Amino acid sequence: MDSPFRPTTDTPCRPERIVYDGSVTSLAADAQYSALLRDTLENGARKADRTGTGTRSVFGRQLRFDLANGFPLVTTKRVHFASIAYELLWFLRGDSNVTWLQEQGVRIWNEWADESGELGPVYGVQWRSWPTPGGETIDQISQVLDTLRTDPDSRRMIVSAWNVADLPKMALAPCHALFQFYVADGKLSCQLYQRSADLFLGVPFNIASYALLTHLVAEQAGLELGEFVWTGGDCHIYDNHVEQVTEQLSRTPFPSPTLRIKPGRASLFDYEYDDLMLENYQHHPAIKGAVAV
Repeated sequence: MDSPFRPTTDTPCRPERIVYDGSVTSLAADAQYSALLRDTLENGARKADRTGTGTRSVFGRQLRFDLANGFPLVTTKRVHFASIAYELLWFLRGDSNVTWLQEQGVRIWNEWADESGELGPVYGVQWRSWPTPGGETIDQISQVLDTLRTDPDSRRMIVSAWNVADLPKMALAPCHALFQFYVADGKLSCQLYQRSADLFLGVPFNIASYALLTHLVAEQAGLELGEFVWTGGDCHIYDNHVEQVTEQLSRTPFPSPTLRIKPGRASLFDYEYDDLMLENYQHHPAIKGAVAV
């Protein structure tokens, strides 16, 4: 019997060890990520931070992932794909309350929510209903989807969560602030700018989340997969994650997993978690680390 899931990646590439030089090419997810971890651990500047924890930090780094070579989910520790997927679906709903996430068993936003579960006008609100001075709202995601279909060569396919006027109302200012789509030779690529990058806890989630978004948008636009490009501003390891990062760097990565998407959804906003299947995700055990709030 044929599977209802359509493969969206080819055979994963073999992981390889690289030295991070700031201009790496499309290698395995773990190789690039581990090289950035090592560079930051060994060469990062010691900096204070908003949470008072302390960090080792580097500035302005880029990782590139060819999405035809596997889904870029870190394998040197277990990363909870369900939380990543549900969070993205929550963003696409335009939601800013953690209640729906909690109903799916996802608790990653609980620390920042108020007593009613509200976070203020964070990611999903800005993506789906950016407020205008005239009292109307702009659905940035729908605009991008329309442009992909009508003018795929446009250089304006950008979605921003960084609404300066709304920052004081947000429980947490957007860390992954802006992303842009790009089409060439029938392939869809996406670049994310992440102003603040918690390399141990946050970045593996963020890379996988936007890679997943690229898969879903490509499916809806009838395009093949290109690259996901992750660009980080302040890339840091918290001082209370140094031991965990050292353990993670001692592990040998596995090949990247494969993502399948069940076809047939009429809209990007119709997807459910059961439409996604992550296959061949070999990984090392999870490594716990405290979240800096």
